[in-house]
Amino acid sequence: MKRPPRPLPNHLSLHVARKAERKLRARTARQPGPWFGLGVLGIIGWSVALPAVLGALLGLWLDRAHPGRFSWTLSLLLAGLALGCIAAWQWVDRMGPPHD
Repeated sequence: MKRPPRPLPNHLSLHVARKAERKLRARTARQPGPWFGLGVLGIIGWSVALPAVLGALLGLWLDRAHPGRFSWTLSLLLAGLALGCIAAWQWVDRMGPPHD
């Protein structure tokens, strides 16, 4: 026999109601301004630059610790750049308009 669902505690139902109201307001809100666009550019820039710089730094350390025939610095710089571009692409795709 199936039991009826328990009522939510009052504070939890208020929290859920506030969250739903915020989502509805965000959907009906006007278009974001220029500051939002600048923020997005900053996030995209950091998501590309940070992995590239970290890859280059790790490559410099590996080149000094284990010198070889190829450059760890260049290899890891390119790998970090590729990883950063993929991360930025996914972020932009997630923040863009919904796909039909």
